[in-house]
Amino acid sequence: MTETQAAAGDELPRACQGTGEPFVRPGTAAARWLLAAAVLGSGMAMLDGTVVNVALRSIGDDLDATVSQLQWVVNAYLLTLASLILVAGALGDRYGRRRVFVIGIAWFGVASLLCALARSPEQLIAARLVQGVGAALLTPGSLAIIQGSFPPADRGTMIGRWAGLGGIAAAIGPPLGGWVVEVATWRWVFWFNVPIAVLVVLISRRHVPESRDTESTGGRDVLGSVLAVAGLGGVTYALIESGTAAAVPLAVLGGLALVGFLLTEARTAHPVMPLHLFRSRVFSIANAMTVLVYGALGAVSFFLVLQLQVSAGYTPLEAGFATLPTTLVMLLLSSRSGALSARIGPRTQMTVGPLGCAAGVFWLREVGPGADYVSDVLPGLLLYSLGLVALVAPLTTSVMAAAPDRYAGVASGINNAVARTGSLLAVAALPPLVGLTGADYEQPAVFTEGYLTAMTLCAALMALGGVISFVGLAGTRDVAAARR
Repeated sequence: MTETQAAAGDELPRACQGTGEPFVRPGTAAARWLLAAAVLGSGMAMLDGTVVNVALRSIGDDLDATVSQLQWVVNAYLLTLASLILVAGALGDRYGRRRVFVIGIAWFGVASLLCALARSPEQLIAARLVQGVGAALLTPGSLAIIQGSFPPADRGTMIGRWAGLGGIAAAIGPPLGGWVVEVATWRWVFWFNVPIAVLVVLISRRHVPESRDTESTGGRDVLGSVLAVAGLGGVTYALIESGTAAAVPLAVLGGLALVGFLLTEARTAHPVMPLHLFRSRVFSIANAMTVLVYGALGAVSFFLVLQLQVSAGYTPLEAGFATLPTTLVMLLLSSRSGALSARIGPRTQMTVGPLGCAAGVFWLREVGPGADYVSDVLPGLLLYSLGLVALVAPLTTSVMAAAPDRYAGVASGINNAVARTGSLLAVAALPPLVGLTGADYEQPAVFTEGYLTAMTLCAALMALGGVISFVGLAGTRDVAAARR
């Protein structure tokens, strides 16, 4: 038995805390069922965040919705998701990660049913608010279940598989949405979630072990939870409503609530977000890099699909299918990326990955009128995809490994909140920053000029993320290996 195996074996009795069961071993039927539940659950929430965008025009025509109402069809989901995701991660650690995950899946399924049955814009917006609550409950639990169920030596590989398979959901969203709208109705975008939710609940109840923070002493951080929701909700709402009269006061109130949240967490005996996690240099650097890189990723997805349609003349379905190479690269290489990171440590990949993404995004600046897919789109997309696959698994693994296992849900919630805030900030701030307002998406020349500037800024953000990793992670080793 190797030293790594022996070290992992020493931890087996306390694997799935609260159940007495050993760790799940990769390659077994139990591992495949567990991974299926985690991927289907998180993928369902991720898919819904992208596929709805393509269906918006059909929704507007059917429900006679205004542009503002269509914006809220998207933003209502983001608002409750971003507001509650941090608290949801802590709930999973405390009351059971599988339990909160299953509640979130069931909640999401019922809310999807309400979305499909909506008969007015107001009903659909209300159902999307409810759906975001379910997404917040299930999203951190999906990753925390993997962290709490597999041996430390295997977590990098399994997180890589989770990232690769889950990434497919985001990538197929645009083409799937276009296909559904063309052959059926926008309501099927939400109907599809119902049988998937039922399937995930059944798999989770039968095959996913329970795990939780067994060191919790029973105290509740009610004030911290309220301030976290108010702070994240206020900031998110301000980003969504940027440019309106409500944005500034909401941003101030949200900022004050977040300050109060940090002060509360520093003093309370049972914090919903233990601040000592940020004493880990790996945890802090990884989350700092997440803000930059995921902000840029969100903006690239937003601008590229629009540019392909506005300037290059692609249909919505063609624009969606144009990004499929990212899906294939993530599917084929993510697990290998996670395994490599477990062997050599995260620093190299968390440096090279963002730089590769930056190079790919800079190449994609060539997308414009008359752009050729093979020469102007595909090479940049492949560079971007390879950088992405090098980055995602090590980043996620590092965040989770830098936190004690008892805080798996909290660590996942923090990283998800950071990623979504970065993406929201970039998507809200970049269009006006590069001079795109109103109906500029209807003017190819104007939109292309803004697109060039936006993609240059996104490439710079990604490159900065790589530099931060190279400098900030100098002298560190893989955290799981250091523990063993």
